[in-house]
Amino acid sequence: MPCSFITFEGLDGSGKTTQMKLLASWLESRGRSVVMTRNPGGTPLGERLRGVLLDSRTEASLGHISPLAELALMFADRAQSIAQIIRPAVAAGQVVLCDRFTDSSEAYQGGGRQLGSSTVLAIHAAVCENLQPDLTLLLLPPLDVSLPRARRRNQRHTERHGEDENRFEREGDAFYSRIHATYLAIAAREPARVALIPDDASIDAIHQKIVSIVAAKLVL
Repeated sequence: MPCSFITFEGLDGSGKTTQMKLLASWLESRGRSVVMTRNPGGTPLGERLRGVLLDSRTEASLGHISPLAELALMFADRAQSIAQIIRPAVAAGQVVLCDRFTDSSEAYQGGGRQLGSSTVLAIHAAVCENLQPDLTLLLLPPLDVSLPRARRRNQRHTERHGEDENRFEREGDAFYSRIHATYLAIAAREPARVALIPDDASIDAIHQKIVSIVAAKLVL
């Protein structure tokens, strides 16, 4: 089966966005048409929802977002992304690279917020018609490396651009330990789909590992 839908997963600060851009360039250099998107975001509706979900000032203006409401908003974004971007691009023969998908909800809301994997997967089956990536690249360096990096990066982004996406980064270490453990459980449960990359290596070394994984899966 052609590999047309590839997702990038992991904690913030793991290098997902950088590696997705590098993979897009590599695929395009080999004649493939690539569409890049992100969850939350990517569509006009998704970008609105991203602002609500990630801005640390959200709860000061809207009040506390319950874990189930947060999960529902994530899936509203995802359903729109599937309808507006992912399915049309795959149908047109393009390769879709998506920064986060349902594995993120299972890790962050199922694990971090303690809603449980079964709740997340049941909603995924109903709302996303159980659409699964052909390949998931899970970048999961040690937690004590990625989390401080993410917090520093988001603070720099806020200072430079005035956009605050620190809502999740304000959570404590126990929250992120649950996320990390859930990601490992997903990788163990679905080894045929999920390629776990636990290295804290250079950008180029990780890229070369990703290229070798994708080349083995993709019909170029």
